[in-house]
Amino acid sequence: MNFKQALTQVKAFAFDVDGVLSATCIPLATNGEPMRMINIKDGYALHLAVKKGYPIAIITGGKTEAIRVRFTDLGVQDIYLASHYKVTDFNDFLAKHNLKAEEVMYMGDDIPDYEVMKLAGLPVCPADAAPEIKAISCYVSDKNGGHGCGRDVIEQVLKAQGHWMNGQEAFGW
Repeated sequence: MNFKQALTQVKAFAFDVDGVLSATCIPLATNGEPMRMINIKDGYALHLAVKKGYPIAIITGGKTEAIRVRFTDLGVQDIYLASHYKVTDFNDFLAKHNLKAEEVMYMGDDIPDYEVMKLAGLPVCPADAAPEIKAISCYVSDKNGGHGCGRDVIEQVLKAQGHWMNGQEAFGW
């Protein structure tokens, strides 16, 4: 199956945060906590996908409460912070939503994402992902992490399935 056909089979999304939904260079607060910049267009696409009924998981090694607050505000319910072995959290997400791994698009950018991306039905990555991640991805976005790569892949799925700019929920927060 080619990438465009595979888009029509996606039933859920899973994303890493650092290097995917936030840029790879992040400032640190005086207490050493990372301060992430999150792309607003990624946020809109995540929020729309939630409103359209797609389960979404955030699976990140990050552990700051700001991550939970941001993605909860967008309607994401499955947020896995301090994920030391992402396969465990991915499997939990699948079980909660009665999903098969092949029904999930996973976007990761670095080695901690490798094993879970090998399980996902549609592994994708940002333009600035590690070479090992690019090698196993079915699609490499033309956008870097934190610069709209999440929006890129969500928009492609929603367009392929007739859910982009379709219905009132697409035109508001």
